Order: sequence, then C-alpha cells, then structure tokens
Amino acid sequence: MNVEQVRLQPWGAGDFWLLERLNSPEMTAHLGGPESEERLADRQLRYVRLDRGGMFRVESAVSGETVGSIGFWEREWRGESVWETGWGVLPEFQGRGLAAQAARAVVVAARVAGWHRYLHAFPGVDHPASNSVCRKAGFTLIGPVEFEYPKGSWMTSNDWRIDLQA
Repeated sequence: MNVEQVRLQPWGAGDFWLLERLNSPEMTAHLGGPESEERLADRQLRYVRLDRGGMFRVESAVSGETVGSIGFWEREWRGESVWETGWGVLPEFQGRGLAAQAARAVVVAARVAGWHRYLHAFPGVDHPASNSVCRKAGFTLIGPVEFEYPKGSWMTSNDWRIDLQA
C-alpha cells in the first residue's frame, strides 16, 4: 500500500459529524471514553482555528469517502516544543492500512510545516493497532511513559518519535 490511497483534507466547519462518529465508546475505549457534546464543540473550534500544525479529514483516494481523521499540533514534552500526532479511523475502514498511510502523510505535512524537529505519537500501551501504525509509519519507539489524556486523566502510553530532519 502507498500514501496515494489516502488524501488529507484540511479540517473544515462541516466536519463536526466526523468528531461525533469518532466519539463512540468503541472508538474512544483507549482514550478515556466519549466526550460530552460541549467538549466536542470545543474540539471542533480548536481544529478549525489551529494556527500551527494541522487537523485533517482522511479521505480515500479511491472512493472519496471519509475514512477518519488525523492531525498534528504543538505540545511541550520533556522541556521542549514538539509536534504531537493522533488519529482515528472509522470502524468500517479499519484493518486496511489506511491509518498508517495517513500517518506517513502527516509526517510529510509536519516536515513541510517546519518549526519542530520531532513528531511524537502517544498510543496507549494496551492499544496494539495504534502502536502498529506508529511502527509502519516509520516512528521509533522511545518507551513507555505516563501521559495525560484527556486532561486530568493519566494513562501509560508508548512514546513514539520520528525525526523530521532525518
């Protein structure tokens, strides 16, 4: 499979429906569970207004269907500013390698954006599918860390990192 099987479309005002689909108990099982409507509305505003980084709707390059979301944004991590990435693929499109393709595409987008040397991903240690996405997208496993997500809730995650200057 190659990156051309997915396209990243900039997040838009009309993409709130996708946040709602990605907010199911099944999709948020490794993220602390579904968010309230108010939190989803806040997330939508943040995504639309993101000034550094980018949020994207992931689209099948073959059918044009929306298959999920991915993005990258700034965060402080261990005393430095880095990019962080996260994604979600709708259940009916999982298992096809689309998340790894989208992750490779977001690496390119983060590299083009500049600003930071590293892009990190923090999937839960108990989430083999997302850890596999990191591996397939070329990230290097740094190791397990305690990670706050959502705010106020701590989980054990793997810190995966890719050097955008390599």
